[in-house]
Amino acid sequence: MTKAALKEFLDEKVMAYNNPKFLESDPIQIPHGFHRKEDVEISAFLTATIAWGNRKSIINNSRKLMRLMDESPFEFVMHHTEDDLHHLQDFVHRTFNGLDLAFFVNSLQHIYKNHDGLEGIFTKYQEKDSLQPTISKFKEIFFELPHQTRTTKHVSDPLKGSAAKRINMFLRWMVRDANTDVDFGLWKHIPASKLSCPLDVHSGNVARKLKLLKRKQNDAKALAELDANLRKLDPLDPVKYDFALFGLGVFEKF
Repeated sequence: MTKAALKEFLDEKVMAYNNPKFLESDPIQIPHGFHRKEDVEISAFLTATIAWGNRKSIINNSRKLMRLMDESPFEFVMHHTEDDLHHLQDFVHRTFNGLDLAFFVNSLQHIYKNHDGLEGIFTKYQEKDSLQPTISKFKEIFFELPHQTRTTKHVSDPLKGSAAKRINMFLRWMVRDANTDVDFGLWKHIPASKLSCPLDVHSGNVARKLKLLKRKQNDAKALAELDANLRKLDPLDPVKYDFALFGLGVFEKF
């Protein structure tokens, strides 16, 4: 397939999947239940954090998480008590448990009080061409407070070889424009050109079949290779192709 034919094929798939119908079976529906900017950010970040495994389970547990936070995640983060944190202790999604969640709530409060919020960190520390080093800086800030070592595994670090799928997905949600009512476009000072594809088993397998990716592991090196090839197709909005790769893999079994 020529580059032009590949771009035409993938652009058609983006059109097919980058629309509100996508929300019906995707965890992004959780932050779409909120209107306040900070509620959207926090619900999106927590949902993305537990976004591995069965998607129905991810959505159900994300809804449970929002209920535990009284359907007001920003207010909960900023004004919670120790008793409130105690009520989180029974939460479990795979290896993410109530102790992890309690730390996440405390860390988010620290970030909104001292670092100008989630957007503030990613905007301040963004580099010229990529947000991958920024994610590593974010992880450093996120764990400034005392924490258990086990909790650190729930925020990936691209500089240690991770493709950081979940946090790249969160960044796509926050940065890409809201023209199709899927992503939010809330963060205006980070260009979509710096985003990286949320690389997982589905998007990775499709990318390899389409000759967009040669590396076999879904790691940071594979992500850099995929990013480079997607930016050749659309340098301003390369991550729109996440919809095509994911849709082809999950819905069309490509």
